Amino acid sequence: MELARLGNSDLDISRIGLGAWAMGGKWQWGWGAQQDEDSIATIQHALSLGINWIDTAPVYGLGHSEEVVGKAIKSLSEKPLIFSKCGFNWDAQNNIEPCLKAASVKQEVENSLKRLQVETIDLYQIHWPNPAEDIEEAWQAMLELKQQGKIRYLGVSNHSIEQMQSLQKIAPINSMQPPYSLINRECETELLPYCQQHNAGVICYSPMGSGLLTGKMTAQRIAAMGDDDWRKKADDFNEPKLSHNLKIVAALQQVAEKHQVSTAEVAIAWTLKHPAVTGAIVGMRSPEQADGVIKGASLKLDKQDIALIESV
Repeated sequence: MELARLGNSDLDISRIGLGAWAMGGKWQWGWGAQQDEDSIATIQHALSLGINWIDTAPVYGLGHSEEVVGKAIKSLSEKPLIFSKCGFNWDAQNNIEPCLKAASVKQEVENSLKRLQVETIDLYQIHWPNPAEDIEEAWQAMLELKQQGKIRYLGVSNHSIEQMQSLQKIAPINSMQPPYSLINRECETELLPYCQQHNAGVICYSPMGSGLLTGKMTAQRIAAMGDDDWRKKADDFNEPKLSHNLKIVAALQQVAEKHQVSTAEVAIAWTLKHPAVTGAIVGMRSPEQADGVIKGASLKLDKQDIALIESV
């Protein structure tokens, strides 16, 4: 698989990375039931296809996603790059609270290292700038952790340009993680150009619109989702947005038929065509899903494809 340099780091990453959010299983922002053995098989199969990085976070399943990733890579002679995050704590009743105090960030890293069963996290990111007044304190703590060798590079997720500017006064930002897809293009106007200008890599999340752009989502399927799937109540999965989003899917399906690929792969390729985007985080829950997205890393859309998609 084609590799790309992640901004001003020395990490060469595959154009697609494995997103492990859904592997956290059941929790407040879960995707429904998920079996650990399926997650482990998916991770190992994705790596065999050429994917070389996994993006996870402690809050995904309240530690469970990181534990599953750790189990999947423990016995591998050649381990993938591991990207994780900080910014949330939870209590014994699973009540989640944002926290970016230095002591909390340092404890989060220690907990993540244990769950992942690694000595160093390759990219460590502030998950959300919340509380906003503490992001600089968290960033300084992350810089200290880098100097200690516990993390290699520093990144942010869901931050504004102004927030990134304040952090860059302390230490360079190696990467930014924004949502980016055909149904969420807000980062195109200012954020992606800013990252290009400052040589910060971009690893976008939800390139398939959280599954909406895969071609497998219908109004009937959404209605049948369990209440433990956060998407059931999301705006993009409900009217009035849903009908328009499904028109976008219909255009993607036409392009997919032309190139003999999946609809999901067209959606992924569309995000990767932007020159600021280094890689796309793609959620996978089974080896079959990995097979159904992998060509998105190499598919090149032509002018006619893009014009059709943009027309919708």
